Amino acid sequence: MHPGGIVDLSVGTPVDPVPELVQRALATASDAPGYPTVLGTNELRESAVAWMERRLGVAAGVVSPLSCVLPALGTKELVASLPLLLGLDAGSRVMVPELAYPTYEVGARVVGAEVLVSDATTAAGPGRVDLVWVNSPGNPTGRVLGVEHLRKVVQWARERGAVVVSDECYVELGWDAQPVSVLHPDVCEGRLDGLLALHSLSKRSNMAGYRAGFVAGDAALVSALLAARKHLGMMMPQPVQAAMAAALNDDAHLTEQRGRYSSRRQMLMAALRSAGFTVDHSEAGLYLWATRDEDCAQAVSWFAARGVLVAPGDFYGARGARHVRVALTASDERVAEAAERIAVG
Repeated sequence: MHPGGIVDLSVGTPVDPVPELVQRALATASDAPGYPTVLGTNELRESAVAWMERRLGVAAGVVSPLSCVLPALGTKELVASLPLLLGLDAGSRVMVPELAYPTYEVGARVVGAEVLVSDATTAAGPGRVDLVWVNSPGNPTGRVLGVEHLRKVVQWARERGAVVVSDECYVELGWDAQPVSVLHPDVCEGRLDGLLALHSLSKRSNMAGYRAGFVAGDAALVSALLAARKHLGMMMPQPVQAAMAAALNDDAHLTEQRGRYSSRRQMLMAALRSAGFTVDHSEAGLYLWATRDEDCAQAVSWFAARGVLVAPGDFYGARGARHVRVALTASDERVAEAAERIAVG
């Protein structure tokens, strides 16, 4: 037994308060007796486009708020359903990263598509591919893919007529490297064809309980998603849309939240290193990808003996078998407690 109980650093669930301006926007819009639209409100879509321009450098005028943006009931829902909504089937091929969020593969399996596990999107890589997943900053590694890498992925996919879907839910949480969107002009050359970017407010605005996200990109692909989602009733509640727009319009609360995560990151990084762990990648996002070059089950047991829960790396792919993922998503007090237990060794 451990005084104070277990410190859970195994999951990425936000624990900090929802910003007050978000709560106010939700309450103000709570009288919503009618059905919302799947397309979402003009206010939400315009806020999303303005945010992408302001925060991510996505060129003004390239992403139309009318035809290139669609709200989603949390990005996990969208990750899982995208192969289905895009019409993929048992004859399709989906490429996922070698270390990845498992839902990329699950969504492909749902429609019976063949899954290719590879980071090698080069001319020498596999032939026909229908959908390519990229995730930067990555979960679980915190790795940031640079402009040149992403540009090559986009060019490679366009040559094969494949759709690139970029999961960018940690894009504003760069620490040692600056993440870039697949829709940035240096990556996409000012064209959205074949590209979709997924964004979530769960981490950056502590809105995981609101299920607030959106997809942006190729107008033809967004139109196809819209048509399918209308029939499936995938409508974001209007009060949530109002709360989401308020969050996207405000940068101050993000600065405050980044500060919290930064201090927790520094505390855990120091503790891990003092206990003999190496932290690989982890340039961005909410996780530290740590190893002592031992089987991840052994490392998980080491942490558990000290009252700290972490995620085994092999949950995210075979290449993670000698790493563990340590989340920053616990309160300051609990992170401090975990750091003390880890550093004692």
